[in-house]
Amino acid sequence: MHSQIVVLGGGPGGYAAAFMAADLGLEVTIVEADSRLGGTCLLRGCIPSKALLHVAKVISEAREMEEWGVAFGKMKLNVETMRARKEKVIDTLTGGLAQLAKRRKVRIVNARGIFVDSQTLQLEGGDPATYESERITFDHCIVATGSVPAMPGMFDIGSSRVMDSTGALRLVDVPKTMLVIGGGYIGLEMGTVYAQLGTEVSVVELTDGLLPGADRDLVKPLAKRLGKLLTDIHLNTKVVGLKEVGKKIEVQMEGPDTNGTFSYDRVLVSVGRRPISTGFGLENTQAVINDRGFIEVDNQQRTADPHILAIGDVVGDPMLAHKASHEGKVAAEVLAGEPVAFDKVAIPAVVFTDPEIAWAGITAEEAKRAGRKVAIAQYPWQASGRAIAMGKTDGLTKWIIDPETDRLLGCGIVGSGAGELIAEAVVALEMGCTVRDVADSIHAHPTLSETLAFAGEVHLGFATEVYRPKRK
Repeated sequence: MHSQIVVLGGGPGGYAAAFMAADLGLEVTIVEADSRLGGTCLLRGCIPSKALLHVAKVISEAREMEEWGVAFGKMKLNVETMRARKEKVIDTLTGGLAQLAKRRKVRIVNARGIFVDSQTLQLEGGDPATYESERITFDHCIVATGSVPAMPGMFDIGSSRVMDSTGALRLVDVPKTMLVIGGGYIGLEMGTVYAQLGTEVSVVELTDGLLPGADRDLVKPLAKRLGKLLTDIHLNTKVVGLKEVGKKIEVQMEGPDTNGTFSYDRVLVSVGRRPISTGFGLENTQAVINDRGFIEVDNQQRTADPHILAIGDVVGDPMLAHKASHEGKVAAEVLAGEPVAFDKVAIPAVVFTDPEIAWAGITAEEAKRAGRKVAIAQYPWQASGRAIAMGKTDGLTKWIIDPETDRLLGCGIVGSGAGELIAEAVVALEMGCTVRDVADSIHAHPTLSETLAFAGEVHLGFATEVYRPKRK
């Protein structure tokens, strides 16, 4: 069995690469161990988590409506129905991908692919009916194997009560108490879901703040909200041991305000993800894996092996589905002979908590570390008519600006719908816009999108709703 292009992995990067290559007239085969396309993002990551976060948001908003004199009564929760609805969302999307592959004549091989050499994969397991021989040869292979949740050995005690993000998304039950180890975006998103469903959720974070690496101005409103929603947040605190005792997990912690052993019904370990770059014979090729476990590629996604390209989580940070999809399209175009490269000014990142946090381009902290002088313009949502009407005034829109040219360098937003609003900033950053370009673009009123223009006006010194004249 031979194919011009083999894509190893059927996640957002893999199927985007395969579909683009097929649209460009190439013969394509996807080799995927799972019986369905979609990868981590669709099957056990982005999509199911956002489905559950939608439920959490509705619960939160229903409670907030009491301030308007509208009460819905006590919440009734049917976990089985919620789980079934989540699976329906997944099935709808995976079914759509299967149809798209069929219409594009992309062959799907349900098997585990292992490199025999630079142009051959050994096929194992899965559904043998989807492949006619145990090996497939190719002209080029695009590796899109993704990543998995990291599970440090000390936390892997063999208990079903200790979960990674995949386990948490199964929603086996709604425990009375749960500890989230790690204050990153995955832990906070899942912690929010369980807390809104009624679990007493605590978070323990090794560093001195939630969402390490994110802009502190953006994190503050979220931390304040989570301080009310969650039972406890322990910062600068280390988990030194886990032990299953009966139907509980005993957790030993050491920190400035927390020392001792505490008991929880479930523990979610959310300390990051690691790339899947070993275990499938890549050492039988010329591709190089760096000391962080990522496959090394150039700006055309080419590895050191002329027959192999790689995309997505397996090639490095940020580990985001939309970055993988774009890299996949670049790889496909490269193989079709197009003069393209992955060269992006802004890759947006979104934390789907309540409030949401989103950013793109450089942050103030990154500029400071690089010794780069920047100007910062912020617009508080307390001055936004739409935010006040919605009761969402804890938001903030922030531009990072080159003080000499007024060119936009970065943007950060915290507040309702920040993940949607950041798209305008991405376009502005990619187009090399100045502050005036955005400020002079008419935004509909009253909307939250106005805050992007208004933050620009703050920098220029003529914001209407706030009095901050530009210094001379």
